[in-house]
Amino acid sequence: MTKLLLLCFAVFVTANAEFTWRHHNNEELPLILEEVHQKCPNISRVYALTEPSVQNVPLYVIEFSDKPGIHQPYKPEVKYIGNIHGNEVLGRELLLGLAHYLCDQYVNRDRRIRALIHNTRIHLMPSMNPDGWQLATDTGAKDYLIGRYNNHTVDLNRNFPDLDAITFEFERQGINHNNHLLRDLTRLAAPLEPETRAVMRWIMSIPFVLSAAIHGGDLVANYPYDESRSGAPVSEYSASPDDETFRNLALAYAEAHADMASPSRPGCHTTSSDESSTFNFGKQGGVTNGAAWYSLKGGMQDFNYLATNAFEVTLELGCEKYPDASKLENEWVRNREALLAYLWKAHTGVKGIVSDDSGFIQNAVISVPTTSWFDDETSFGLYPHGLREGQPRIYKRSLYEKVAKTLLEQKDNQKQ
Repeated sequence: MTKLLLLCFAVFVTANAEFTWRHHNNEELPLILEEVHQKCPNISRVYALTEPSVQNVPLYVIEFSDKPGIHQPYKPEVKYIGNIHGNEVLGRELLLGLAHYLCDQYVNRDRRIRALIHNTRIHLMPSMNPDGWQLATDTGAKDYLIGRYNNHTVDLNRNFPDLDAITFEFERQGINHNNHLLRDLTRLAAPLEPETRAVMRWIMSIPFVLSAAIHGGDLVANYPYDESRSGAPVSEYSASPDDETFRNLALAYAEAHADMASPSRPGCHTTSSDESSTFNFGKQGGVTNGAAWYSLKGGMQDFNYLATNAFEVTLELGCEKYPDASKLENEWVRNREALLAYLWKAHTGVKGIVSDDSGFIQNAVISVPTTSWFDDETSFGLYPHGLREGQPRIYKRSLYEKVAKTLLEQKDNQKQ
C-alpha cells in the first residue's frame, strides 16, 4: 500500500469514529475493522486469512486480546463467523457492531468487557462469503437463494470434508473415536473452495474451543450433529457424545436473546393466520439438534467439532435473510447480550495444562467427581482436600487407576 493510500486511509478512519447501523460493502468492511483497531490498538489486531474469495476479496478478521496475535495458556480461543451464505447478512453487521462495542466498552472501563478481553482471545470474521454478499446486494437483496453461494456457485456450508461419515462408520465398528478425524479422511466428496480452504487452515492453526456460525432464515440455535446417521433427510435426532454440552451452549444463546427461546413468539415463514403451516422453535426453547431439523453433509459446524476441539453451534438469527438497514440497530439490541453470554461460555469447565516435572503428559485422564459418595469426607482421609470440595483432579493414567481402585474398595467396605 502506498504512502498516499495509507494517508487517505488514516483520514477516513479518523473521520468516521462512530459506528452507523447500515449495510457496509466489501470495500468498507476492512476500514470499519481498522477503525476499531485504531481506537483500541493495544487489545486488537486486524488480519486476513491465507486465501481470499474467488473474486479475490480478502477474508478479514478482527481479534481482541490483551496480547493480540499470541495464544496464551489458560485463555480460551473463540470465534464468530458471519455471512457464510452471502445473502444472509445480519451476522455480518452484528459482528461489525460487536467489534465497535467491545472496543468502546473497554475504553469506557466496563468491568465485564475488560474481564472478557483480558481472559479470552476473541476472533470475529464478519464475512466468509463477500462474493455472495455482492451478488445478493447487486440483485436487490430480495431473493431467497441469489447470493447464497460463492462465485463458483458452491454452498460453502456444504463444502467442508464430511467427517460425520467417518465417525458414524467408526461407531458401527464399535470404535470410540470422534475427534481429530481429518487425518482419517481418504477422499473429498467435492473440491474445496478457496474460502473453505482458508477457514479450514484457520481452524486447524488456532486452538479454538468455542465457535458460532451466524446464518439467517429462521430463529434458532442449532447444534451437532448436522448429519443424520441413517441418511434420513429430516427429523432424526443425531446426538454427539457431547450432546448435553452442546444443548447447554445453544440454550445459553437462545435464553439470552430477546425472544429466541420464547414459546409465544411467532414462527418464521407463516402462511396462515393460525401459524398451522409453520414450526416455532421457541416452543422447544429456541434450540434444535441439526439433523432433527434437517440433515446436511459437509457443514462447517460438525467439521469444527470432529476435526478439532472447537465446539461450534449455528445461530439462525431471524426470519429475514437480508433485513432492511432500518432494522439492524434493533436486531443488535435483541442479540447483544446473547452474543456476550455465548463468549463467556468459553470459560465453562476445566482448563489447564496436563504436565509434571518431565513435561506434558500424553493420554492423561481427567476425573471430575460428580456423585454424592465420591464427595463423602470419610472417603478422603488420604487424598487432597480439593477432591472433597468436588474439584477436578488430573492424574497420570496409572495413578488414576490406583486412586479409583482404592475409592471403590472403600465404597464396598462401607456397604459391608
